[in-house]
Amino acid sequence: MRRVEAVVFDVLETLLDLDQIGTRLEEVGQPSSALGSFFMRFQRDAMALSLAGDNADFTRTARQALRTETQQTMSDDDIDYVLDGFSAMPAFPDAAPALRRLSEAGVTIGCLTVGDPENTRSFLRKAGLDPHVAHVVTSDAVGVWKPAPEVYRYSAETLGCSLEHMALIAVHAWDCHGAKKAGAMAGWCSRLEGRPGEVFLPADVTGRDLVEVVDELLAL
Repeated sequence: MRRVEAVVFDVLETLLDLDQIGTRLEEVGQPSSALGSFFMRFQRDAMALSLAGDNADFTRTARQALRTETQQTMSDDDIDYVLDGFSAMPAFPDAAPALRRLSEAGVTIGCLTVGDPENTRSFLRKAGLDPHVAHVVTSDAVGVWKPAPEVYRYSAETLGCSLEHMALIAVHAWDCHGAKKAGAMAGWCSRLEGRPGEVFLPADVTGRDLVEVVDELLAL
């Protein structure tokens, strides 16, 4: 077993709750249930652009995904209103306690996400998580989106540790798979998916919430 020196967290759906976006969709006349399909399309389109050799822009890709998913029925003002919800996402209840435990254990903490790092830092600040996070790493700095191995390698460099002593924590099994393939450790939280997919490499540790995942990582 390898000792964890640094942990990088996925942000959207792992630390921050997207339900605010669903509420805003409903407020502009769209079903709140469109949130799931919109976010999936957004991630798929961004990954497709990355595979094609392009650096996907967070806002432009999200706007296009919203237009397509709602069959071109949203106005630009409505799209702006919905996407502004990303700046007001609350943290999940298990996020702050998990970050605090790692910080008290002397583990370097980072966040690995998409889009502009200053925007992400602002999101974390509003959610009350910023004091625990030493580094924000985004796909913009690498030029490719997760789960490309370059993203995890760059994260380890930024956090100042070797890749084999860094762990990713996420609620997405595909993200944990990417980290494992790149040579990092991974902690998977079952809050979103229930069970990890059989096609993915198993994470080093699993837990029902982020605190349980952190405790398991610290015990390695």
